[in-house]
This record gives sequence, structure tokens and C-alpha cells, in this order.
Amino acid sequence: MSQEHDTRSTVLDRFPSKHLPPPQLRDLPPGPPRLLPVLGPGIVAAGVGLASGEFILYPYIASQVGLVFVWAALVGLGTQFFINMEIERYTLATGETVLTGFSRFWRHWGLVFAGMAFLANLWPGWVTSSATLLTYLVGGTPTPIAIGMLLAIGVILTLAPVVYTALERIETFKVLAVLVLVVVGATFAIDASAWGDVPDVVTEASVPSAQLGFALLMGALAFAGAGGGQNLCQSNWIRDKGFGMGAYVPRIVSPLTGKPEAAPATGYAFEPTEENLARWRRWWRVANTEQLVTFVAITFVTILFTSLLAYATVFGRPGLASDISFVRTEGEVLAEAVGGWFGTLFWVVGVVSLFAAALGIVDYTSRLGADVLRVSYLKRTSESKVYFALVWGLVLFGCVVLLVGLTQPLVLLVISAVVGGFMMFIYSGLLLLLNRRVLPPQLRPRALRIGVLVWAVLLFGTLSVLTFREQIGNLLD
Repeated sequence: MSQEHDTRSTVLDRFPSKHLPPPQLRDLPPGPPRLLPVLGPGIVAAGVGLASGEFILYPYIASQVGLVFVWAALVGLGTQFFINMEIERYTLATGETVLTGFSRFWRHWGLVFAGMAFLANLWPGWVTSSATLLTYLVGGTPTPIAIGMLLAIGVILTLAPVVYTALERIETFKVLAVLVLVVVGATFAIDASAWGDVPDVVTEASVPSAQLGFALLMGALAFAGAGGGQNLCQSNWIRDKGFGMGAYVPRIVSPLTGKPEAAPATGYAFEPTEENLARWRRWWRVANTEQLVTFVAITFVTILFTSLLAYATVFGRPGLASDISFVRTEGEVLAEAVGGWFGTLFWVVGVVSLFAAALGIVDYTSRLGADVLRVSYLKRTSESKVYFALVWGLVLFGCVVLLVGLTQPLVLLVISAVVGGFMMFIYSGLLLLLNRRVLPPQLRPRALRIGVLVWAVLLFGTLSVLTFREQIGNLLD
């Protein structure tokens, strides 16, 4: 009995409890027997992350310099894989989000990150891009279409009985649509010459900074797939999916169609018994595999294909824009080369992709804020109610931005560019501190993963400085 008491005290005492109460003790739920039932969080991450980088940035780079920089997407995705898994590590072990974990060290850490996520996403850029693509198909002007899309996002998230389930289904549909585009494009749009140049990804790998600028390329490397606050929301998504100790935490449900449940103030901890550690090893293997075969694989295949598609059709074409109008030019060229049906398919998938990304961005931004406010500040308020208030706050603010004519407010774009890299610089270091200090020795990251987090701190720190200097220079010009 005395030994059991000592073990329990040791496990709980690792959690700083000055600002938040310690977790409760429970056994880790058994790991899933198969991978298929837990597929989802990585698909959501890929679906939300597949946006302008995959449809504009990497294809634009390929149109200018060929396939020589596609290797950077794999480096960026590899870095984010390890970051995401350290985020998942803490939530698998505790049922708490990493923002709650950070708040154990300083009460306001979570609020800082949630606030930065809101600042980065105030301008409804993805939904505006989706609306712009839709005008290529049906005509009209983007602003009223974008406002309608924003309101639709608010309604979808409000009426879904379990928000995560609806999000997973929408992002899965988007990913499937993109993969259909990959298969059809590989069959009809990419010729043998372009396929023959695929080895250039490795054999001609380079950093063409003279042509495109170092900050642009580093941004493409660092934010391939996701970036900024989206990575932090991996905690919330795996918790709502029921991974590890997250199985004990209620999910966000609709105030109109869902059934709310009582939510604990904080999470849980388990004793490192032989049975619990065996279950942990199973969960850890499954979580790593799920993230690799969904987020990493889907995102890299998409980046490779969209880059190859641009390379095969518009490489060397003069006067290409580096914004959303680039996609219009590419679609027109595809329609000429393959047929009008393929140009239409390309734009339709783009509309779906960017709309689903916009929906995911509203979701994750609101999730981060709701989690922080519920745990640290509004302890008697339902997290679901806070979440939906933030969802509609973002939606209505975006509508106001568009109605007053700020279609591309420069200040918000600068904030978004600077904040994303700075967030990742800070939380990569905090993740290392959190998982090494709070978790039991058997659950802590080992040398390889520690090394990657140190690399992430250096990468995103450098990127933050470069982006800040470049964007402030643009603002002052």
C-alpha cells in the first residue's frame, strides 16, 4: 500500500498545480486492435492544411524553377510530423490539450497562443480564395459569395450534433476529391516528358533563392501541410476522436442538436504499471502510423502532384501571378491542353479544397480559444457554448471585413505571416519542456525527437526573423 501511494504521488506531483488543479488518476484505455477505427485526425489535419500552399505556392514555385524545390515539402512535413506527435504525446497521456499543459507553467500561455491564432486568421483569406475560384466557374463577384460561404460555415458547425464528426467527414470528402484530381490528372494531363523529370526532385534538389527569394522558400518549407495554430489543434482533434486518455473527455457538441456532458476542469494521469505501459506502446504506435499514412503521405502526394501538374502545363510561361489568379491561368491552360472538362474539374476541386480549409480554420481557431477560456478563465461555462460564440465571432468579423471592402487588408496579412512562424518557434520549445518535465520517464521523448524539436526551434526562429523583416519592409514601401 505504501509503495502504491508513493507511485501515485510521484505521477501526480510532476504536474505543476499552481494555476490548475492536478489531474485525476485513471488507467489508460486499451489501444485499438486495428488502425482503421482511429483514422481521422491526420486526415482532418491534411484536409485543413491542403490550401493555398498546395494549390498556389508549390505549383507557382514549380512553374518558375521546375521540381527542384519539392524536396523541401518533405522536410517541412517531416518536421511537422514530429511536432504533431509531441503534441499528441501529451494529450494521449493526459487527455489535456497542450495549451492546458502550457498553462500549467504560466496561466496565460494558452491565451497567448489562442490570441495569436485569432490574429493570424481574422482575414477570411481561404474562403475568399474559394469564392474567387467559384467565380471562374459561374461568374459573379467574390465578395457576396465569400460572405455566403462564411455564413454557411457558421451554420454547418452550429448544427452538427458532434462537431468533430462533421469536420472529419467534410475533410475526408475534400481529401478524396483531391485524390481523384491526382488520379485523373496523372492519367490525362501529365505527359511522359514531365513524368521523366520527377527524379529532379532528388537529383536536382536546390534552393533557388536568387529567382524567388529566401523568405518565400523557407516559408514554403516550414508551412508545408499546416503551420501556426493548426498544429496545436492536433490535441483537440485526437481528444475528440477518443485517443488515449482523451477517451474520458467529452466532445464539443451543438447547442441545438447535441447532448452536452459534464466536463472535468483538467485531465488525467495513469500509473506507469506494466499493463498501462503496454497499452501506451500500442497507442503510441497507432498514433504515429495514423499521422504518417494520412497527414504526411496525403499532403506530400498532393504537393508533388500539383507541382508536377503546374510544371507540365505552365512551366516557363511568362507573367504568371503568384496569387489566386495563378490558379485561373493554370485551369485555362489545362482546359486547352486536355479539355474543358478537366479545367472545370480542377477549379471545382479547388473550390471544395479551399472552402473545407476555411471551415477547418474557423473550427481550430475557435477550439483553441474555447479550450483555453473554459479551462483557465470561464470554469463554470460550457466549452461548447464558448466554442460557438467564437465561431460566430470569427464568421461575423470576416463578413464585416469583406463588407467594408477590405478584400486584402495588408496589416492583417502581415500579422498572419509573422505570427504563424513565431507561434511555432515558441511552442516547439515549450513542447520539449512540457513532455520532458511533466510526463513520467517511460513516456518522454527520446534523443531523435528531442533533436527534431531543437531543429524546429532554430528553423521557425530563423523563419520568424526573415518573415518579419521582409513583411515590415513591404509594409513601409
